[in-house]
Amino acid sequence: MNTLFFYGTLRHVPLLEIVLGRPASAIALTPERLANHAALSVAEGPFPCIIEHQGDVTDGLLVEGLSDADIARLDFYEGSFAFDLRDVTLEGGQTAQVYFPHAGRWSTKGPWVLQDWESDWAALSCFAAREVMDYFGRYSVTEVARMFPMIRTRAAAMVNAAQSKHGAGTLHGKVDVQRLDRVYTNYFALNEYHLRHERFDGKMSDVLERAVFVASDAALVLPYDPVRDRVMLVEQLRMGPIARGDRAVWQLEPIAGRVDPGETPEQAAHREAAEEAGITLQALEKVAETYASPGDSTEFFYIYVGLADLPDRATGVGGLASEDEDIRSHLMSFDALMTLAETQQAANAPLVIAAYWLAYHRDRLRLRAPAAKPDVT
Repeated sequence: MNTLFFYGTLRHVPLLEIVLGRPASAIALTPERLANHAALSVAEGPFPCIIEHQGDVTDGLLVEGLSDADIARLDFYEGSFAFDLRDVTLEGGQTAQVYFPHAGRWSTKGPWVLQDWESDWAALSCFAAREVMDYFGRYSVTEVARMFPMIRTRAAAMVNAAQSKHGAGTLHGKVDVQRLDRVYTNYFALNEYHLRHERFDGKMSDVLERAVFVASDAALVLPYDPVRDRVMLVEQLRMGPIARGDRAVWQLEPIAGRVDPGETPEQAAHREAAEEAGITLQALEKVAETYASPGDSTEFFYIYVGLADLPDRATGVGGLASEDEDIRSHLMSFDALMTLAETQQAANAPLVIAAYWLAYHRDRLRLRAPAAKPDVT
């Protein structure tokens, strides 16, 4: 049997149980301390690393009774974050092993506090750990580390889902997931479920096989200048139309991007407006919170109209080179936008939703706007 000292996120017992794949009741968990070491927050992620530092003492959890199979699972999980085991002697005289970071791998930003992490990040980390550990024995540590940013983004969407506003008046019945197979994962993922669900007559259905495309939450914003009565649309190549064989694979749409872990949808909307179009939004008007296609996808949209100053010079080509984005912006009058929607030339559902929302609220937004400016500035 093996003995480890955990100073970081694995002190959170629900996370430890996910990583081990079994309840922690069969192993001994004892509070302990490690002298002349400090647990520091990692700047690149919501987790700590440990360093030798004379005079500091690190609180932690002594875990005894770990099997070799447990260590293999722990090595897989911790290896994804570039940590390796080393021997230490704890304050109580007990010898244990600790996961130390690879030299130079992480930068630090001050002390790490377990209670703060549990409040802000524990739920997301548990969702992410479930996906990571489903890949144990299937993918290498290096492959999981490469996929981990999107694993965390998918986990963030699951945290957001617990706060969704919709669902009033619908059945809150039982869903029995008997098996979940992660059949594909990379930037996006494809999961296959074997499940039974409660029917409207109160009986349980037969076991059904259903596949679902697993994406992230996204913030979408249609910039609107109430003074000039114009909007901004962006244009870029889209994979959906390519795969469908559409004659038009460059699409007009609102500014859009995923909601990153630790980020609110509003923050994502402001960030994406700057990245994709180089504009600053003055305020956001909430339009809708909606699934893109609830029958087969987890993708969830937070849609906004963003009030902005949109002079003629606002257009251009933008996007992040690091994400291979090539995005062109267009200015369009409100009337032209509505013609686009009314004649079915807008093939982007959030754009159509935002357009009709704007048609309903346009007078209110214009009434609050300052005096009119020249069209060309």
